[in-house]
Amino acid sequence: MNIQENRESPDFELSHRSWGHLGSFRAMASPCELLIATEDEHLAREMMSIAAFEAMRIEQKFSRFIEGNPLWKINHAAGTLSLIDAEIASLLQFARQCHQLSDGRFDISAGPLMKLWRFDGGELPEAADIEQARALVDFSRVDFNERHLQFPSGMSLDFGGIAKEYAVDRVAYLLAEKWPTISVLVNFGGDIACPVSKGADNEPWQVGIENPQRLDSAGARLEIRKGALATSGDTRRFIEKDGQRFGHIIDPGTGYPVVKAPRSVTVLGPNCVTAGMLATMAMLEGEKAETFLSEQEVEFKCFR
Repeated sequence: MNIQENRESPDFELSHRSWGHLGSFRAMASPCELLIATEDEHLAREMMSIAAFEAMRIEQKFSRFIEGNPLWKINHAAGTLSLIDAEIASLLQFARQCHQLSDGRFDISAGPLMKLWRFDGGELPEAADIEQARALVDFSRVDFNERHLQFPSGMSLDFGGIAKEYAVDRVAYLLAEKWPTISVLVNFGGDIACPVSKGADNEPWQVGIENPQRLDSAGARLEIRKGALATSGDTRRFIEKDGQRFGHIIDPGTGYPVVKAPRSVTVLGPNCVTAGMLATMAMLEGEKAETFLSEQEVEFKCFR
């Protein structure tokens, strides 16, 4: 079925550049951009339409904030069995791998904790509430197969640490499959994938990594022809209380934000979900983030 069948055209902006076209829209609480190496405006618009539809489809399906969507129904099943599709099962399998590789620190069942930590300028959660929520967090208690999912009443899933990176990869590979000779760099809020190489005769894509000390300015710049990267950090989602900064990366073992973590971690990887997994795991390592990434033998950049 055509992705765009029976739907109105999504809102996006498109402008011409010396290297092709720049398209932008907003989804998943992030600015979303596509750098498209083609002079064909009609083709660029078709690519943008596919990208915006797919990003919004994933947001509508996996956001925990949308009442009545598939994730909302799963989280409100009150301990009963939920029917799931192959896409949800695949992301759950990836989440299980993340949970195992991180010794339980990367845990998408941290929904009860994320409900407490709002990061909207409000007060800190009460210690008793944190302990109560922490007792409901344990992905090893999530039972699923390709068709069914079940976990204890009170638990809830949060795909926030996976969904945006997954959307980046999905959009990038949908476009690469249809136009295998056109290089497109997909950038959703700093999470990036470019599966089709920008030819050696052309300048590589220029990617800026935001400086946490000076928001909206680049603290480092990378050149990419092909590959992916993801960034995790607390530059925009945090609480400050009595001179202490609480970032949004929660350690499910303590129920509190990770201490002594970098302000941001950027990792280069073969795809965006892998890069995102490693970036988040590094943040969860706190002061050992750089050591962890060095052991993974990947390119990375940390800001402290």
